Amino acid sequence: MTGGRSMDPAGSGHGSGHGSERDPDRGSAVPPAREPAEERQDLLSRAALSVFRLNGQFLGVADELARPAGLTSAWWQVLGAVLREPLPVAGIARAMGITRQSVQRIADLLVGNGLAEYVPNPAHRRAKLLRPTGEGMAAIEKIGPGHAELAGRLAGHLGDEQFAETVRVLERLSAAMEALASDGGQATATPDEAAGSHR
Repeated sequence: MTGGRSMDPAGSGHGSGHGSERDPDRGSAVPPAREPAEERQDLLSRAALSVFRLNGQFLGVADELARPAGLTSAWWQVLGAVLREPLPVAGIARAMGITRQSVQRIADLLVGNGLAEYVPNPAHRRAKLLRPTGEGMAAIEKIGPGHAELAGRLAGHLGDEQFAETVRVLERLSAAMEALASDGGQATATPDEAAGSHR
């Protein structure tokens, strides 16, 4: 998603030579402006690119934090989703925004390595629940000190109030995208759904 920028750079030689243009209706120098729709499109593009970049940054840091515990960021992600309560693979996929196939593959690896186990699901006989084993919980606990240290460094850089506000803004953005999808839009179709729409 790449919104275009149609605004001339400041000092481009138009208007007064100070990065402004002369409004033919008002006869006064005014800053060059864009249509609201174009501005919104640009904001959407900037938001998306920032989130993509942030995702890569978090994955890189998560791999570093998880490595001493014998985990990858993907394994940590799936284990983290079931720390509070067991969940079926589809529920983990929805919570984490990744495909069911990816979660199933990682869940099987976690179970194969003794870090998680499948247990019966009272609500759905065929969709078993995934939960961490004692070994899996111990691995997560090993990540704790590094995780706390990174949180402290981020808070020191942003400030506690700005750190909290940043999280709230990201959560509001995610909730808004979720609402768009619930309204019938395609903005947040999961990879599974997106793939199915092209079959």
